[in-house]
Amino acid sequence: MTFRLNNEDNDLNAEALSYIIEAWEDAICNGLEPESLAGASLFAALTDLVSTYGEDAVSKMTRDLSDRIDQGEFSLDRVTQ
Repeated sequence: MTFRLNNEDNDLNAEALSYIIEAWEDAICNGLEPESLAGASLFAALTDLVSTYGEDAVSKMTRDLSDRIDQGEFSLDRVTQ
């Protein structure tokens, strides 16, 4: 179980991500700090995954996150208008 936008299920993943981005942008517009949102989002995601799949499975799933971050998978080039 790995979330990647380039896999065969990218339409559903992209749709899910669009909901998250919209909620994120609404929260920023309402004065919340990105760092607070990031921490809360990670907590919510991990607690949901642990509830669904268990601690061992989520621990295994997240082991490669450091490498994926180092490889730039989560770096986005954003254009500010």
